[in-house]
Order: sequence, then C-alpha cells, then structure tokens
Amino acid sequence: MLGVALLYPVGYMVYASFLDWNPSQRISQADWVGWRNYLFLLNDPSFRESLFVTLKFAAVVVTCEMILGVGLALLLDRPLRGMTLLRTLFILPMMIAPIVVGLMWRYLYHPTVGPLNRILTGLGFDPVPWLSDSSWALVSIILADIWQWTPFIFILSLAALQSLPKSAMEAARIDGASGWQQIWYIKLPLMLPVLIVTGLLRLIDAFKVLEVVLVLTNGGPGLSTEIMSLRIARTASEFRELGKAAAMSNLLLIVLMALTLAMFVYGILTEKRAARLRAAAEAEAASP
Repeated sequence: MLGVALLYPVGYMVYASFLDWNPSQRISQADWVGWRNYLFLLNDPSFRESLFVTLKFAAVVVTCEMILGVGLALLLDRPLRGMTLLRTLFILPMMIAPIVVGLMWRYLYHPTVGPLNRILTGLGFDPVPWLSDSSWALVSIILADIWQWTPFIFILSLAALQSLPKSAMEAARIDGASGWQQIWYIKLPLMLPVLIVTGLLRLIDAFKVLEVVLVLTNGGPGLSTEIMSLRIARTASEFRELGKAAAMSNLLLIVLMALTLAMFVYGILTEKRAARLRAAAEAEAASP
C-alpha cells in the first residue's frame, strides 16, 4: 500500500519529466525527449532566478522562525498565570487557511488604506511600496510567513524544553551556572534533536509554500517573488508543459533531499559528540 500510495506517483512524475507532454494528450501519446527538459531548465535564466528566490526565502524564514520560536519558548518556560490561554493565542496564526493569511496581509500592505502605511505616515515616514517594489515584495512575503509559522517552532520548542530532565538544570544551578550558561550549554544541546527535526519540517514547508505568494504578489513584480512551487504551477497550467513541470518538481525534490540528508548527518554527528561528552563526564565522576 505504501509503495502504491507514495512511490508510484513519484515514479510517474520522474517518467513524465522525460516526455514532451501537454494536458491535451494521454501520457502514452507524449513524445520521449530524454534529458531535454532538464537541459532546458538548467540553461533557463528564469528557472535559475526562481530557484535562487526559493533558496533565499527558505533560508531567511526558517532562520528567523527558529530564532524567534526558540527564544519565545525559552522566555515562557516558567510558571505563568494564564499560560494555557497564551499558548492558544500563539497558535492561532497556524490555524488560519493560507489563502486567508494572504488576503489579510494584502489588506495590511495596501499602499493607501493599509494599516501599516497609515502607521508609518502617522509617524512621519514615507509609505512603503510593500508589494509593488521588487526590493520590498519578498520582504513582505517573508514577514507574512514568519507571522504564521513562528508559533509552530514555539510550540515544539516549548514541549522539548518541558521534557528536559530537571536533574540537569538543578545540578547546573548548584554548580553556579548563570541563566545564559544553562541555556547555551545544557538546554540548547539537549533540545538539538527536536530542533533539527523541527527546522527540517519548516524547511520542507518553506519550499512548498504557494497560496500566500499567489495571493500577495502572484510572483511579481517581475520574477522577484516567483518561488519554485508557483513556477511549477504556472508551467503546468498556463504554459501547458507538463514534462517541464515534472522536471522542475524532480529538481526541487533533489534539492530538498540533499538538504534533508545534510541535516540528518549533522544531527547524527551532534548526537555522537554529545554521547562522547556524557561518557567522559560519567567516567570523570566515577573516578576516585
């Protein structure tokens, strides 16, 4: 069942990427073109620009969301009155449909009646062309994504913090470790396996984001916000080139697999290093 449900569609997409196929044909009627679709994409400046925009977008949003989410979790990892209500408020952005998020931020970014520009002009600043200027459009999408998905990092980081062994924290306090030393040398290393998986999940999602970009900018101005998922959808639906769209999907899959493998290798090396440090500490404690 797993083979049919997972591997068959991937194999179908790989096979389609070697065809000159359009939606008016059955796949059996499409002409075999070999590597031509891949060679075309690798020499296509627009495809390279979309890939660069996707990589930049994913790197910025995942880095910012990890810093903000982990920072909020460390800040709120303490007994606070109304913590249940606070957690509910934090996860609300995750519960909103991406189309609604895009529409909401589109109104916020409106050049004349949007609240953001009204606040800026009220403070004496010039209004910002959030969605009409190529230098601001990608920033606008990044802000919307950070607002929606930082709570995801926060919830998982807070759960990881609350599952840490209390004995390690108490021993650190007894030894005179400051709050920052406890965070840097104990909490973050112990949280690292969870943080790696969390970052990997967000990285994969960042490469697949579509609806918010489609509503906010539709890839413009120019190609400044045309991420790979949007370009794949356009190639398949507007340009009616299913073979090239499949080839783009496969190239994006290769990039994601490489990043995933790199993060897993880093996680394994980090866990081995932590195991060696724990073993050395235990040996030192057992020695007379």
